[in-house]
Amino acid sequence: MHEELVSAAREAGAWLQARNWRLVTAESCTGGLVAAAITEIAGSSGWFDRGFVTYTNESKQEQLGVHAATLQQFGAVSEATVREMAFGALRASKADVAIAISGIAGPGGGSPDKPVGTVCLAWARKEEPLSDVVALTAHFEGGRSAVRLAASLLALQALSNRA
Repeated sequence: MHEELVSAAREAGAWLQARNWRLVTAESCTGGLVAAAITEIAGSSGWFDRGFVTYTNESKQEQLGVHAATLQQFGAVSEATVREMAFGALRASKADVAIAISGIAGPGGGSPDKPVGTVCLAWARKEEPLSDVVALTAHFEGGRSAVRLAASLLALQALSNRA
């Protein structure tokens, strides 16, 4: 496991523990990398509730309640979709805070509007409405592994600033 990623997970865990909050993840392009980094840490069950890996549109709809209309209008890699993923992960868990990630890790799958390396991320808190879920779109360079790692790092490092 990448040391910087585990370190970021450890820092996020300390931030969550200080608030007595639990985290849920909803990951697509990262395939559970954030959850894997978290579970590298002994005692993370004290602040990590669960992780969803929803790689297909169907799984995003079935497990997280992402609306088909959202996917059709904006696509899986969109701020609208990750907002719904984060919100749905909170509804389907006992967590207080959610991270959601969906992107195009490559090497294929990109388009002129959404090139390889495009990743959308969202951070949500349980008591907030969907309209208050914070989301952003980032663009990462490098191959598939580099994009997945960079997205996972950003998701964890920005948690305390976004949620």
